[in-house]
Amino acid sequence: MDVLLAVVAQFGLYGLLTLGLAVIFAASRVVNLAQADLAMVGAYVAARPRPPRCWRTWASPDPLQYRGSAARSGAGRTGLPPGLDLDTVTRSSLVFEEVVPMAMPLEDTHVTRALQALENSSSSVRLRAAMAVGTAPDPQFVDKLIARCAVEPEFFVRDMLTWALTCHSPAETVPRLIDELGSETAQARSQALHTLSKIGDPRAWPAITRALLTDADDEVARAAWRTAAGLAPEGERAELAGVLATQLGRGERDTQLSLSRALIALGELILPILRAAMTHADARVRQHAIVTERLFHDPKVGFDFAIEEAKRLVALGTIGQEEA
Repeated sequence: MDVLLAVVAQFGLYGLLTLGLAVIFAASRVVNLAQADLAMVGAYVAARPRPPRCWRTWASPDPLQYRGSAARSGAGRTGLPPGLDLDTVTRSSLVFEEVVPMAMPLEDTHVTRALQALENSSSSVRLRAAMAVGTAPDPQFVDKLIARCAVEPEFFVRDMLTWALTCHSPAETVPRLIDELGSETAQARSQALHTLSKIGDPRAWPAITRALLTDADDEVARAAWRTAAGLAPEGERAELAGVLATQLGRGERDTQLSLSRALIALGELILPILRAAMTHADARVRQHAIVTERLFHDPKVGFDFAIEEAKRLVALGTIGQEEA
């Protein structure tokens, strides 16, 4: 306010108006440059052949769900994000030639712009850049996509980065993702595990160590449980179930629900392990074991309802007297 008063006193209302126009022009220039980056990404996408589908079938992100706070289900879709409009991705208020350094080879320029867009301060720009990169897989993008997963603060953008990685060859992504499991950054480990679960390549199974399954960070542990349950060979499922059972009673609702789902995915071999856990000295472990067994036999039972029922059984000391 003091600055505005000083401008008015020194230059009058005309000076204040001039200052306002200068600020608006500067802001619009920043927006135009960000849009120009996306124009380069879109041009690169348009110039490359598109893959018919991603390497792994999964619920690929729908760009429509990122326009509002409520996400729509993407179940059953594969390949390119439905509704992806390259006109949207490539829209810019600057003509193409204005932003292309002529001394740089055109394809290198496209790659550079795409990588830069993944670090843009605007989450919507990063989201659209990840969508564009996923439609035109290139080994040059893999390291950047993985690195960005480790630091990306927005959930929707991280999910799109994962989708983009699944659109690349597993030969390029899986070894790099396995290396990321040793990162000191918890988000790097959890996102690498999440992406590996979506790719579903069995080569990742030996990298899912006990240390990851018991990681102190709940998000890392949850991702490890889900990934391990999906990748474990038949002959190693019993051992995995034993390790997962050591985590019964851990964390809050979402963490316990993730563990229950991972255990249930392993099949009937978990039942003797759960029965043994029902005699554990820790009431939370006993309660979680009861909930998991109930959900195994009746998946339609809500988790919250099963929790309340288990609390009652533990309090009454009637464990093992469940309904047939």
